[in-house]
Amino acid sequence: QVQLVQSGGGLVQAGGSLRVSCEASGRTFSIYAMGWFRQVPGKEREFVAAISRSGARTNYADSVKGRFTISRDNAKSTVLLQMNSLKPEDTAVYYCAAARGAGVLGAPTSQAAYDYWGQGTQVTVSS
Repeated sequence: QVQLVQSGGGLVQAGGSLRVSCEASGRTFSIYAMGWFRQVPGKEREFVAAISRSGARTNYADSVKGRFTISRDNAKSTVLLQMNSLKPEDTAVYYCAAARGAGVLGAPTSQAAYDYWGQGTQVTVSS
């Protein structure tokens, strides 16, 4: 079992930056691939970014490539999503998630691969 507690996010103007953080409980953080997803009311939750257990591999949605960076600190059991050059269409509730069965270099893009989810954090980008 792992519990994920998110922080960060908020309101920013278009072109600005925000960071969302996710801290995991327990001492087995390094066995989980981590991901970020986002959801807008009335739409399906969509993949944003993922990182493998050691951080050696990352995956990004095309819509955020070059603007968002996912990173992790296994010593602090934390995964970060740095969001730059934000656009109004990035407005959503962002969720972190942990995947136990992803393999050493796995950075899954599918929600089905993830076992645990954070509580969600609102990110709002004004135009």
